[in-house]
This record gives sequence, C-alpha cells and structure tokens, in this order.
Amino acid sequence: MRRSVYMISDGTAITVESLGSSLLTQFETFEFDTKVYPFIDSMDKAENLRARIDLDFENSATRPLVFMTLVDPNRADLIKSSNACVFDLFETFLSQIEHELGVNASDTVGKAHAVSSKEKYNLRIDAVNYALAFDDGTKTNGYDKADIILIGVSRCGKTPSCLYMALQFGVFAANYPFTEDNLTKYKLPEVLQPYKHKLFGLTIDPARLSSIRTERKPNTKYSSIAQCRREVSDIELMYKNERIPYINSTSFSIEEISTKIMNVVKLERKI
Repeated sequence: MRRSVYMISDGTAITVESLGSSLLTQFETFEFDTKVYPFIDSMDKAENLRARIDLDFENSATRPLVFMTLVDPNRADLIKSSNACVFDLFETFLSQIEHELGVNASDTVGKAHAVSSKEKYNLRIDAVNYALAFDDGTKTNGYDKADIILIGVSRCGKTPSCLYMALQFGVFAANYPFTEDNLTKYKLPEVLQPYKHKLFGLTIDPARLSSIRTERKPNTKYSSIAQCRREVSDIELMYKNERIPYINSTSFSIEEISTKIMNVVKLERKI
C-alpha cells in the first residue's frame, strides 16, 4: 500500500523529517511517497501547500499523512484544516514541557539547527575539514590529532562515517584503507602502530561488498565475490590478532554505524 506523506516546517525541516521518517519506519507494509517542505514561513505558502494536500486527497481518495513543526499557530491551523491526517509535533510536546517547566515556549523558528555558538560552529567546520584531509589514508602525519581512525577494506563505509561523525558530533575522524597488498601479513602497517589505541575497524558481508564495488567497477577482480570474501576474511583475522574493536556495517545506516562506534569506544560528542 502507498500513502502520501508531507513533512512541513517553517525552518529547515530537518527535525520534522528525521522524527517523521523514524516513526514511519515502523510500518514496513506501506510504501510512503514523502515530500519535504521547508521554510513555510508565510500564510501564502501555507495556503498553497494546503491546496496541494487537498488535491492529493482528491486524486488518491486517501488522506495524506502530514508531519509538521510550524511555530506560527495561524499557519499551523491552516494546514490542520486540510483533508489530511495532521501530526503537529510541536503541539504534541510543547504544552507538556511548558506545564512542567512553568514557562511558555519562545516560539522561535529554526532554533534547533541555528548556529548556537561561534565556537561550536568553528569546531564542526574544523572536524569536517580534518575528515576530508585525512580521508582514505591520503596522509598520515596528522593522526596525532585524530579522536578516532577508522580502518577497513575499500567501500565498507569508512568515509561517510567519518564525515557524519565530524558534522554531527564534531569528532576528528580519519580513515585508512586496507587493500590486498597490506593485508597479507594479518598485522597493522607500521604507520598505524603508534595509533593503535585510536583504531576502530569496519567489516561488511562479502556479498554486499561485491554489490557496492560492482556499481563502481563491474566485472573486475576488485568487485568479484571471491576477492571480497578474501579481503573480508583477512581483515577480520587482523582485527582479532591485533585486538582491534570492530563492527559489521552491512545492515546499518551511516547514522547507526557512527553512533555505534561512538558508543563502543565511549567517545563523547564535542558539539
């Protein structure tokens, strides 16, 4: 079954999309056609969006699901008057929080993803720049500044995990790739040995690895299932020999991989 979904906000829509999508993952028998509408910051925009939602209802004869974080009550009421099932996430939580704290909410748009402080903003930028500079083992003479160094075979999720940890947590994350050439002895390369306490390994199911590599380099030894099996087996043996903590990234999103890494090594977020 298919249902239309609208994620609406007068800010970036990051919060409503994240929470709404998380809730919808619990309904696996449905396919959701999701549309995201950020910066609905005027009555005209809200009116146009309500008309679009109503047209969607007329065409499908099924009420769309609407998740919204609209601070302005007039715009919120306009969306609520549409032919949709509307979930007002602010209304759901703010009244109870106001009651508990004994004060009214400030009704400020975009606070969740605003630049809260110059120091945190600069730290995030520095962390992202570090992740880009120390990606894929391109250089190693700054590993002393790393909070964590991800290692693993090519295409197992190292780079996106490093970038996510940098952007989301302000963590200085480098990564180093293992290839057929440096996996032969089942031990760490010399360049990594001084930083063993910072290392964290990723592994992946060989079939999934082969599928990912085939998209990049089809019909090559690099993407063959035999090569992928060999590399995964070798790197997991190296992890065990060197007692390096690791997780299997196959069934997890980048967000989940990054959070699991932070939790396993007890690395605290900086922002």
